[in-house]
Amino acid sequence: MRGLVSIFLVLAGLFLTSFALAQGETYVPALGDIMSAIQSRHIKLWFAGKLKDWQLASFELEEIRQGLENAATLYSGIPADYVGATVDPIKDIDAAIKAKDEAKFVKAYGALNDACNACHKGINRGFIVIQVPATSPFSDQSFAPPR
Repeated sequence: MRGLVSIFLVLAGLFLTSFALAQGETYVPALGDIMSAIQSRHIKLWFAGKLKDWQLASFELEEIRQGLENAATLYSGIPADYVGATVDPIKDIDAAIKAKDEAKFVKAYGALNDACNACHKGINRGFIVIQVPATSPFSDQSFAPPR
């Protein structure tokens, strides 16, 4: 069911983007849409790292970094300190990926979760709690390294 919700959100976003562009308007995604995309990538990052698909993990991490950068750029109401708190965990995850070190990856991923949750609390969205995913809603994607 969660997979269907994710697919619906992506398709709705694509439709709205296409509609806005067809009208000649500049499309600015809602902050919630940016964060939902980051959340999907966060889940994928976890499974790629745990199954040691370091290439996919690196890709997802860069997408998360870019998404956070876009959120901070487009929504100036987000205090820079909160988004900035993700910089070190992202660097640590990147180092763990490059070293292919699962233990360091897990630790740095936890630090990223902590930074996300601190930001959510800081902007009065503490009810949005990020954690290590228990299951993947992406049943159509393999997170194991290609053979």
